Amino acid sequence: MMRSSLLYLICCLLPFILFANTSNAQAIRPNSVPIPLNAGYWVTNADRSVLFEKQQKQLLFVATKPGNPTIEVKDSPAFQTIDGFGFCLTGGSAMLLSKMDATARTALLKELFGITGRNIGISYLRLSIGASDLDDHVFSYDDLPPGKTDPDLKKFSIKEDKKYLIPVLKEILKITPNIKLLASPWSPPTWMKTNDSTKGGSLKPQFYGVYANYFVKYVKAMKSLGFSIDAITVQNEPLHPGNNPSLLMLANEQALFVKKHLGPAFRSAKIKTKIIIYDHNADRPDYPISILNDPEAKKFIDGSAFHLYGGPIEALSKVHEAHPDKNVYFTEQWIGAPGNFAGDLSWHVKNLVIGGTRNWARTVLEWNLAADPQQNPHTPGGCDRCLGAVTIDGNKVTRNPAYYIIAHASKFVRPGSKRISSDLPEGLPNVAFKTPQDKRVIIVLNESNKRQIFNIVFKRKMITTSLNAGSVGTYVW
Repeated sequence: MMRSSLLYLICCLLPFILFANTSNAQAIRPNSVPIPLNAGYWVTNADRSVLFEKQQKQLLFVATKPGNPTIEVKDSPAFQTIDGFGFCLTGGSAMLLSKMDATARTALLKELFGITGRNIGISYLRLSIGASDLDDHVFSYDDLPPGKTDPDLKKFSIKEDKKYLIPVLKEILKITPNIKLLASPWSPPTWMKTNDSTKGGSLKPQFYGVYANYFVKYVKAMKSLGFSIDAITVQNEPLHPGNNPSLLMLANEQALFVKKHLGPAFRSAKIKTKIIIYDHNADRPDYPISILNDPEAKKFIDGSAFHLYGGPIEALSKVHEAHPDKNVYFTEQWIGAPGNFAGDLSWHVKNLVIGGTRNWARTVLEWNLAADPQQNPHTPGGCDRCLGAVTIDGNKVTRNPAYYIIAHASKFVRPGSKRISSDLPEGLPNVAFKTPQDKRVIIVLNESNKRQIFNIVFKRKMITTSLNAGSVGTYVW
């Protein structure tokens, strides 16, 4: 009787024992994460027939098979962390946004900075410290009559920013409180300069320390209004003194300013804002490398920033390879009005969104967020052909190439994402990321002159898709 009872008990428990062992084996088996079943994707066609639209068809991952160009995406190796994608919020952009009706402005800001639905999720903004050339007039935060100086910065004030920029930023922060802000000066106050002019000239050596305190006051003033400045660049386009406003600052001068004045001033004020050098074209990688070669300057520097009005995007990797412990950023590129949608889409996606991040950039920022139909406002002598990502005409909004270029990355490649490995078959430049939500994102450009069918492979499973000539797709799974 006892033996049959024991046998009965074993028979009852056996299924549970087998299930537990099976479950445990599955839990510890390597590579047991299930392959995603499908990928969603968003497309922009070069002929504007489709503009950043989610495709209804879901792409199913299936067993791999030969045929078609193939992009394999791998989690390893992983590369740099992404801080964000976005635009430069110039004073002129803020002015146009401020003059919209409140309802229209709120709707546009939600579209630009929200991430749900059709919103595009801008996650990084560049501001100007004082005026850029896309303000309606030139100003600094300490303007004085000719012949006057203010070495104690008693007259320092950001009142000009309070007219338009600050109110717009407050609205943006309500939508995306964690957006990162980079700030760049176009010129110091004229009384600090060798030519007493907003255009060109150099920083007088006797005012290096005063100018460092000018940065400190700016960061603190913004902090008092609720804005944390994540990073500053020392000077916008330091080798281009022909803009209005502008400043010539050679590499040895920037190194001296950082190591003896700006870095120590931030340290003394306990300011954690990152210091980024250069902020100019990729044709002069020697400029940031020479500064980073100075150990005394390097200890205060987070990284280097680039534009692409000259030189190859691969120059960013040259700087990374020389100083792999320092970061790389892409901070500006304009599109000239009236724009060439197909050409602008292809060039900018290939060179900035894909090329920039494949060459270590943590940010990709297009230039002006907004302009009016005549590409205003701008300073006398400032850019009169800079096409905004959006054109604002009263309450009417037109979306231009830069809007779609950035949207293909900003909505999906959220801050904290990491660039990961992906193959580069001919004619299909691409870049892949792993997001903090454990999603995979790949942005692909078909730069050929015909429709291209291709495969995307991940963990030995494959989807097959296609893009029209010159078109862009973002695939998410």
